[in-house]
Amino acid sequence: MQKIPKEVLSFLNSLKENNNREWFNDRKPKFKELEKQMKSFYAEIELFLNQEDDIQRTKAYRIYRDIRFSKDKTTYKKHFAAIFIRRKPALRGSYYIHIEPNGKSHLGGGFWKPNKEDLLRVRKEWEIDEEEIVEILEENNFKNTWGKMKGESLKTAPRGFDKNHPAIDLINYKQWIFSRSLSDEEILSADFAKKAADYFKALRPFFDYMSSVLTTDLNGVSILE
Repeated sequence: MQKIPKEVLSFLNSLKENNNREWFNDRKPKFKELEKQMKSFYAEIELFLNQEDDIQRTKAYRIYRDIRFSKDKTTYKKHFAAIFIRRKPALRGSYYIHIEPNGKSHLGGGFWKPNKEDLLRVRKEWEIDEEEIVEILEENNFKNTWGKMKGESLKTAPRGFDKNHPAIDLINYKQWIFSRSLSDEEILSADFAKKAADYFKALRPFFDYMSSVLTTDLNGVSILE
């Protein structure tokens, strides 16, 4: 079973203290070796996910930061990360893994930047009936694994929605995100790929519900060809 090598954390710790091209270029062969191992680890998670899900592709994020519009001009990220994208258009939502030393690693999942059509469709669904989504979010295994839904939210009701609606706190969300923090010990364990896939599996009721909503109209009729 693939696992995260301990050297990943030590390399990232050193990179944090030496975030410059000269230091990085001198150690680029080591970085490429660790990057290859991380991609093998992501592939292991994908294998576990595909036992019960359908991952269209896994994307490993580059170590280089886009500093064009950022006040932070450091060149390199201080973490490894990847996203596991479910097969569209029938399946919606993506899983995310972020590996960073000193207890800053986490798993995530959800909808980071929903387009305006999807945002309105979900809001309309919750305006009509919030019972099913509330039941999913309050289920014990789901809550114990992922906690509460996170994401940016409007301070007042969206245009056209009643600010006194019983589900207005849900309707006000602009993104739907879940996150689970991880210790260094956990991410370095031999069975972490399987554990990560199991944590992601706990998100499936939410993803399956959202997929159903986003592939149907308000009458429940499929919009897929």
